[in-house]
Amino acid sequence: MTEQPRVARTIPRRGRERNLVDVRPDWPGGPPPALVQANVPDVDLAGWLAGHRDEVDELARRAGAVLFRGFAVAGAADFRTVMATLSDDVLSYGERSSPRSKVTEGVYTSTEHPADQPIVAHNEQSYTVNWPLRIVFHCEVAPAAGGRTPLADSRRVLARLHPETVAEFERRGVLYRRNYLPGISLSWQTAFQTERREDVEAYCARALIDVEWVSDRQLRTRQVRPAVRRHPVTGERTWFNHALFFHVTSLPDDVSAGLRAALDEEDLPYQTAYGDGTPIPDEVLAELRAAYAAETRSFDWQRGDVLLVENMLAAHAREPFTPPRRILTAMSDPVAAPELSEALRTGGAVAGDRP
Repeated sequence: MTEQPRVARTIPRRGRERNLVDVRPDWPGGPPPALVQANVPDVDLAGWLAGHRDEVDELARRAGAVLFRGFAVAGAADFRTVMATLSDDVLSYGERSSPRSKVTEGVYTSTEHPADQPIVAHNEQSYTVNWPLRIVFHCEVAPAAGGRTPLADSRRVLARLHPETVAEFERRGVLYRRNYLPGISLSWQTAFQTERREDVEAYCARALIDVEWVSDRQLRTRQVRPAVRRHPVTGERTWFNHALFFHVTSLPDDVSAGLRAALDEEDLPYQTAYGDGTPIPDEVLAELRAAYAAETRSFDWQRGDVLLVENMLAAHAREPFTPPRRILTAMSDPVAAPELSEALRTGGAVAGDRP
């Protein structure tokens, strides 16, 4: 007798769903994320999502992130199928700030930052003028120890900051200065995925980025972006920036001290300031760190997990880990910054996104 191929369960009738899948907006530790748990083996996540897009959208926007656990997702091909169900617009990774390897179309390894170093909480590509509304992760190999992906609700981070702090950032914006230095940071060829200077200059002109060729090998860029954005669907104000993430003091102490001893301030690989170039005071940086810390929640990865992060509503980080660990990632649904349209209309950049 010929063995029949396995067919993943796609939950054909709502009457059976309570037994197969549980949806838990709140679970120990509190959101984010909310939890969608498959209670039996082989439930097909893409099939379940196809019938529950509206429910998932609402859950993600309320909690900031959704963890799908126990579903039949095993590797890049399954993950890409899930992404195709979640979105019609899965993105490539451009204007890069961390090393990643492409696995398949639209799917990358999560950052290849050293395993012994943490990654500070941030909203993916908030420094651009065209960022993903969502970033999604898939645990292909769970870490031997550590390696969690902590989350912080960006709305609640904003609410924890002093009104004076927020007002100052809203008035000035955030200046991002980057130096592409081979051997120290990403090369400009890797960051912009080209070998041609004219391609970089054309991209930066479209993206409201100032370009300075310091030498044949060194590119310096500057861009000013708002610190606070509004979610395009919910209209909620959210703390959405890389002001802390790209600040040199967010690196491990020895790395930060070494860079500052070896390089002039203007040559640091990454640095942030207020939009007019004024340094961000130490006490403000400490306030930002405390706000993120107070709102951070985390969970232990399990093989097969899929984590959907509503990028404008939740920041994500990474803890140090003991290998092996393999987390895949994909981004979807680009959002164009309001100042991009304004710049096209007026011929100049706009520093803030006013409420």
